[in-house]
Amino acid sequence: MSDSKGESSMTVMTSPEGPSAAGDGARAASSPARRSRGRIDWRKHLEIAVLAGPAIVIFVAFVIFPVLMAAYYGFFKWKGYGAPTDFVGLQNYITIFQDQTFIDALRHNAFIVVMSLVIQGPFAIGLALLLNQKMRGRSLVRVLIFVPYVISEVIVGTGWSLMLQTTGAVNDLLTKIGLEGWAVDWLSSPAVAIWSLMLIISWKYIGFAVILFLAGLQSIPEELFEAAAIDGASYWQIQRRITLPLLGPTIRIWAFLSIIGSLQLFDLVYIVWGQYVAATAGTSTMATYMVVNGRNAGNYGFGNAVAVVLFIISLVIALTYQRFVLRRDTEGALTEGKK
Repeated sequence: MSDSKGESSMTVMTSPEGPSAAGDGARAASSPARRSRGRIDWRKHLEIAVLAGPAIVIFVAFVIFPVLMAAYYGFFKWKGYGAPTDFVGLQNYITIFQDQTFIDALRHNAFIVVMSLVIQGPFAIGLALLLNQKMRGRSLVRVLIFVPYVISEVIVGTGWSLMLQTTGAVNDLLTKIGLEGWAVDWLSSPAVAIWSLMLIISWKYIGFAVILFLAGLQSIPEELFEAAAIDGASYWQIQRRITLPLLGPTIRIWAFLSIIGSLQLFDLVYIVWGQYVAATAGTSTMATYMVVNGRNAGNYGFGNAVAVVLFIISLVIALTYQRFVLRRDTEGALTEGKK
């Protein structure tokens, strides 16, 4: 009997059907998992297509396609109607960079970029630190600071142009308080007009920077300030060692938005100075140059070429800024692929 049991056990152990059956069972168990993973992947791709598809279509239709068409029309001398037929090649682009008026406008844009960062940044950080403290009327002050940002550029430009005229409210106020020597031509004098523009821009957009910095300050844990105060750090040491480093990502994002906005500045300049005074007053920008020498001059091909140049300059600066300044922020936000 013992021999028959041994033979039967040996038969079971050495049966060729045993391992095969086990392998078939493992494959049968694993195949639904593979199919399930396949279904999840397809579902994920479908969700991405449904959610991102409309945005991609709109972006291509209203951003990429107009840029390509502008680049195409930039090779023609075109009046804005009918099919372009007068092909001039790169002549429009050569004319742009040979025109001293465009070089001046480019220099004005560079000045606005730098001075916007220098003036608005520190002032907005100081206001944000002040308004982040507990004080009476804090909400009202926040609203009053943010109000200029939501006012239409047409209203802002018209109001400031009336106040800054030679016979406007500003010179009249200076005369009444005994400062007649300070009453100057705020809009037409090349030495003063660019600073008048910086005053208007700062008054208009500083509220946006303050709101951004307040949001960044409120995201910093209070425990850090309390621990630093317990360790004996002064108020200014806390701001320097804790607040500003942790506010760095917000400052860098604001600086990026300020740079791009300064490069594309058009409406305030065009409303306050118009198409003729801006160039002589030293406040013209690349955008006003594009409109004056393109649409207003009836040369839409040249205007499209200027638009392409402005787009390329903005794109290069944006990519460079993202590569060297926003790199630490974008790398910190990406988690895919990290171990």
